[in-house]
Amino acid sequence: MSFFRPTLATLLTLSAAACATAPAPIIDGQQFVMASVETTPAGAQGDAADDPAVWLHPADPEKSLILGTNKQVGLVVYALDGSEVQNLPIGLVNNIDVRQSADRSYDVAIASNDQVNAISVFMIDRQTAAVSHTGDIPTGMIEPYGICQGRENGRDLAGVTYKDGTLQIWEMSAAPEGVAGDLLKTVKLETQLEGCVFDEANGLMFVGEENRGLWTVAYREDAPTPALIDTIDGPNGLVADVEGVSIWKGANGAGWVVASAQEDDRFVVYERQAPHAPRGSFSIIANETVGIDEVSHTDGIDVFSGALPGFPRGVLVVQDDGNPRSGQDQNFKIVNWADVEAALGLTELNAE
Repeated sequence: MSFFRPTLATLLTLSAAACATAPAPIIDGQQFVMASVETTPAGAQGDAADDPAVWLHPADPEKSLILGTNKQVGLVVYALDGSEVQNLPIGLVNNIDVRQSADRSYDVAIASNDQVNAISVFMIDRQTAAVSHTGDIPTGMIEPYGICQGRENGRDLAGVTYKDGTLQIWEMSAAPEGVAGDLLKTVKLETQLEGCVFDEANGLMFVGEENRGLWTVAYREDAPTPALIDTIDGPNGLVADVEGVSIWKGANGAGWVVASAQEDDRFVVYERQAPHAPRGSFSIIANETVGIDEVSHTDGIDVFSGALPGFPRGVLVVQDDGNPRSGQDQNFKIVNWADVEAALGLTELNAE
């Protein structure tokens, strides 16, 4: 087992080299990409690392962060080179999401915490990049599972998913002096949910039902009716469990939705805008040049469409179950989004 921890100068070199290499390999019709960086191991045996979220430092992108949940410890904060910079042992957190806003001195991250059955709220200082646990919002249900965050018209929103198929949509008041929440509505699907993501530009949430498929929910409606856009037994490569869901956000509501198809170690890409046409799938193979192993059995993912050092088109960050052995020191892998675009022939859109 090894992990690669490059300097930011190395990231720039790797990115330039990637642009000069041949397209990603194709084996039996399946597209492949490789990770450029990986985080330090979770440091716990068994199922530990689960879900990442990328935070962009507004003044110095080199100080940007990856927030990663460790289900046995709490929240772990990584630098872009994969090194651990902060550890917040707050309990059994499962999923994490973050939203940024220039109209305040802090950004907000939220995590599902099934130790206290609540939304755990974190503040990220926009100058120092320090992360602090501010408080918890009880959800009124047992074992909040997946979580996603939205922000529109100055309102902080949260989506919380459960194993019984429930999706809660909350409005939060989140500030350094305290947190509170109001449950706006509840949507019910039949079986276990986990991954979700807000698409504010199109007024939708994308929600993964692990053993059924990928749904959209028009969250602004008073009583949303979920719409199924792909199933695990369809022709597009989606299989159970449907786990992490995230969006590469382009301008004017365009972009790409990515879903983790866990059992086949695969990621399926769809158009962000309706009718959400499938655009292909890929897996993440070993990068032997820098000694990073392949990605398997992924839980959570995050796609970031902003420019980062070494990654001008953004990144895809994924949980890796086997590093290299299943359940042994899990971690997160960072993939250059430009490699995904090249592998699937995606149009290079302008970012949101």
